[in-house]
Amino acid sequence: MRIARWQPFTPVWNQLQQFQQEMNRLFDRWGTDTPSELVFPLVNLYEDGNHLFVEAELPGLKLEDLEIFVTGNNQLTIKGERKFTTPEKSVRHRQERGFGNFTRTLTLPFPVDPDNVEARFEDGVLRIQLAKHESALPRKIPVKTAE
Repeated sequence: MRIARWQPFTPVWNQLQQFQQEMNRLFDRWGTDTPSELVFPLVNLYEDGNHLFVEAELPGLKLEDLEIFVTGNNQLTIKGERKFTTPEKSVRHRQERGFGNFTRTLTLPFPVDPDNVEARFEDGVLRIQLAKHESALPRKIPVKTAE
């Protein structure tokens, strides 16, 4: 007669391992990118026929602490610094807003004209209008008949 050792936690252990595998598979789908709630600044990106629009939330930032760059015809970089504003002798109980230097680089969905960019900063929102590059605009192709 074969004696088997009783292991009361084996089913629980197997379920925990299966749960861990499922969680790993779920997170692998998201890739290695940073979760969106940790990315700063948050942006909206949309387009019309000739332009791409970017809106970035930058509360508490001053214009002199902000820079934007367009490189490689399809890379937009927003760079700046949010300074810590708590009074010196205060006691901090919670800090959910981040402070310090930040850089956010977006790969744009198509080439833009780096010489035709307008940016406005008001009420803590940066609004950028980028003109599509000529190569990204649709062109009508004439159709010839065979004669």
